[in-house]
Amino acid sequence: MFSTQFVLTFSLLLSLPILFLLAPRFLPPRHPSVPIPLPDELDDLSLFNRAASLSNTFSHLSSKNPKLKIAFLFLTNSDLHFAPLWHHFFQNAPSKNLYNVYVHADPSVNVTRPKGTVFEFRFIPAKKTYRGSPTLISATRRLLATAVIDDPANAFFAVLSQYCVPLHSFRYVYSSLVTSTTFDLTQSPSESAQYGGVRLKYKSFIEIISKNRSLWKRYAARGRFAMMPEVPFEKFRVGSQFFVVTRKHALVVIKDRTLWRKFKLPCYRDDECFPEEHYFPTLLSMADPNGCTHYTLTKVNWTGTVNGHPYTYRPPEISAELIYRLRQSNFSESYLFARKFTPDCLKPLMGLADSVIFRD
Repeated sequence: MFSTQFVLTFSLLLSLPILFLLAPRFLPPRHPSVPIPLPDELDDLSLFNRAASLSNTFSHLSSKNPKLKIAFLFLTNSDLHFAPLWHHFFQNAPSKNLYNVYVHADPSVNVTRPKGTVFEFRFIPAKKTYRGSPTLISATRRLLATAVIDDPANAFFAVLSQYCVPLHSFRYVYSSLVTSTTFDLTQSPSESAQYGGVRLKYKSFIEIISKNRSLWKRYAARGRFAMMPEVPFEKFRVGSQFFVVTRKHALVVIKDRTLWRKFKLPCYRDDECFPEEHYFPTLLSMADPNGCTHYTLTKVNWTGTVNGHPYTYRPPEISAELIYRLRQSNFSESYLFARKFTPDCLKPLMGLADSVIFRD
């Protein structure tokens, strides 16, 4: 006769393979990549529909209107650590009519609204966000839609984080995006043609990478066939979530419903789930690959990464040499922004503001 303890132990051992097979598929995800609440979805849908209805308003960069604006979209879940540096950046603009500022701050975090700065009254209605989840896609789309509705002159939309800093003056950034015919080193002569001082053709500066060793794992993070048929693997792309897009492409993002239904699905592979790094490059690559540069204007150092985060610069590293090095690009005349920096880098960066950063 077998003892009761032996029978229970043997039964448990037999069940372990079955539990192992079931766990990855049926256990709830550990990641905060949970379904977005229906009220949030409905709020966003209303906002996006309003923005999409403005498709026929002034939205073409080829317009003769010289007052084209850059919308700076800050996505944050903490204080805007470098607000003084950015305020100085905007204060040096030749006109306040050349830019707008918008901030999406996670409402679950007590984010200070910097008084007396360009940020103070520029916070938009926001929802909670999690890293590595579709909530970051929603937040970025929210920023884009708000900026589209707010000002029809917004022509470029630059997505930034609280850890981003400018590498040049506002004049240089504006000139590079709007008037320069040489800034984009990858453009053809026909793409650099001008009429009335404004280029006839503009592209979005968004990183789009089709070959990456972890691409398949990330594609299958929701299930091997979860993205089909709308997003076959050969169309799946990866890139930085910080980019500069034209109004045309901002509207493409705002109007999308098809790809969003796929990218908002929760993942079963938390360690390979970063939808915010895939949605935008995949969507724009599928919609208008020739209208994108396939590179970003925000410099990031991926050497010595920790838990998926890029290298973080600290005060002792801040110097003129670092700024010059961060500007160097193989695709454009210069990077315009850089990340990421610890908050205590503000003081040494402010010390370099007039003599180095904003001196072009």
